[in-house]
Amino acid sequence: MVDRRVFPQTLPTRRQILEHFRERDPKMAQVIQEVGPFLLKRNRKYFVVLCRSIVSQQISTRAADTIYIRFRKLFDGKAPTPQRVAGLPEDTLRAAGLSRQKAAYLKDLGRRFLDGTLRPRQLNYLDNEAVVDRLTQVHGIGRWTAEMFLIFSLNRLDVLPVGDLGLLAAVQKIYGMKTRPDAKRVRALGEKWSPYETIATWYGWRSLNADIVNY
Repeated sequence: MVDRRVFPQTLPTRRQILEHFRERDPKMAQVIQEVGPFLLKRNRKYFVVLCRSIVSQQISTRAADTIYIRFRKLFDGKAPTPQRVAGLPEDTLRAAGLSRQKAAYLKDLGRRFLDGTLRPRQLNYLDNEAVVDRLTQVHGIGRWTAEMFLIFSLNRLDVLPVGDLGLLAAVQKIYGMKTRPDAKRVRALGEKWSPYETIATWYGWRSLNADIVNY
C-alpha cells in the first residue's frame, strides 16, 4: 500500500522527543535524558545493506565480518550490485565462505532487484507493512531484517520490532520486570511511544550498549 506520508520523515528535535515521552512514558523519558541526542544514521545503499544482512545471519559478528570482506573482494573494489551478484556463479560465492543456502539467497536478492520485485525508489513510498511484505518475498529475509531495514535504511520512526532480543532485554531492564516481556506487553508500551516507536527502541538499545547503533 502506498503511504500518504512523505518519506524519509524529518527527525524530531531533542526537545520534541523529550516532551513526547515525558507526557507519555516518564521512565523512557529518563533514559532519553541520560543517553543524550537521538542519532539515527540513514544508510541509502539498500542492496548492499540487504546483502550484508544475509551474509551475517546466524553466525558470529567476527565470522560475518570475515566472510563479508571476502564477498566484497569478489567485485574487485566495486560495490555489489544486483547485476554483479546475480551474475556470479554459486561456486564463486561458496568459495568466499558462504553456505550454499546463503549463496542462493544472495542470488535471489539480485534477481528480485533486477525483475522489479524490489524497486528502491518505490520502497520510500510504501507503508511499513508493504515494505515488510516486499522484502520478505526474498528467500532468506525475515521480518526482523525487514524491520531493521525500515529503521536504518528508510528511517521510519514508528517501527516496533517486538521480536528483537535487544529491545526485549532493554524493556525488562528499564521497567524493572522480573522476566523478559512478551510481544503483547511490548506492544502495549509501543502504544504509549507512538508515533515514535523507533526512537524508544533506539534508546532502549543504547541503554544496554553505549555504542551508536548502526545497521
